[in-house]
Amino acid sequence: MRLRTLAQKLELSFEGEDFEISAINTLDAATPQEISFFDNPKYLEKLPLTKAGAVFVKQAFADQVPQGTIALITDEPYLKMAMASYYFQKPLKRDAGAPKIAETAQIDENVHIGSGAVIGENVTILSGAVIGEEVEIGDGTLIHPNVTLYNDVKIGKKCIIQAGAVIGSDGFGYAHTRTGEHVKIYHNGNVIIEDDVEIGANTTIDRAVFGSTRIKKGAKIDNLIQIGHNCEIGEYAILVSQVGLSGSTKLGRNVVMGGQSATSGHLEIGDFVTIAARGGVTKSIKTKDVYSGFPLMRHKEWLRLQAKIAKLLK
Repeated sequence: MRLRTLAQKLELSFEGEDFEISAINTLDAATPQEISFFDNPKYLEKLPLTKAGAVFVKQAFADQVPQGTIALITDEPYLKMAMASYYFQKPLKRDAGAPKIAETAQIDENVHIGSGAVIGENVTILSGAVIGEEVEIGDGTLIHPNVTLYNDVKIGKKCIIQAGAVIGSDGFGYAHTRTGEHVKIYHNGNVIIEDDVEIGANTTIDRAVFGSTRIKKGAKIDNLIQIGHNCEIGEYAILVSQVGLSGSTKLGRNVVMGGQSATSGHLEIGDFVTIAARGGVTKSIKTKDVYSGFPLMRHKEWLRLQAKIAKLLK
């Protein structure tokens, strides 16, 4: 879409040369052919460095927009980004050509495989699975019954996806108007699952808003887990049943999260950190240790606290 056309649809004006926009992206990842947005002063250092062709931005920060990037002035940059995301959806139904299925793949008769899909050697796909448009499944992977892989999902080699898992659905993301309406943010990224990953039954992994939600090599994910959009799960991480990860959570290598533990969004948990069952993570954690409770604290401190509370009740 031409920038001028998009600006007209969003009731915005701008000065500068019109150009063709290929996508929406983050400030640090956007190219000169893409549009971005800035609405949180926490990320102000990224605004002068962006290479985006245009940015939705408030007037107060317009002087931080770099030369060569067009400032689209608005009081509601996040809302305008949400509205713009509608125009950059990929078609759900595509003519991407016939699927490419290896001769050694074993696929039940009532499996749906979308156009442009690529199924590797010795892949097994069991009854009721839905494989979307342009999905890729690596050699030796096993897809159990009733798994749904949305469009553009990429699965590595020797993975196991247990029954009922849903990978690549839209994340739960909305911008809100001043009068309380909720405007859907269309998620135009995908999910990438690397080699030797196991995903439990009825687990859900949301596609990214921009870019990819990524599950790295060797991660083991239990049943009934929710992984939000743009999360990154590190190599050999273990997530136990009913873990919930808010959007843009980043887990390091060999992180362990016990049952019913959870994170708020946009934080990082460092390598080899363990979160005990029902732990609530609200801030980034860098130090390797075991953490418990809510508010979260080191497990040893949590045990001492519980002992003191027990004495008070005697």
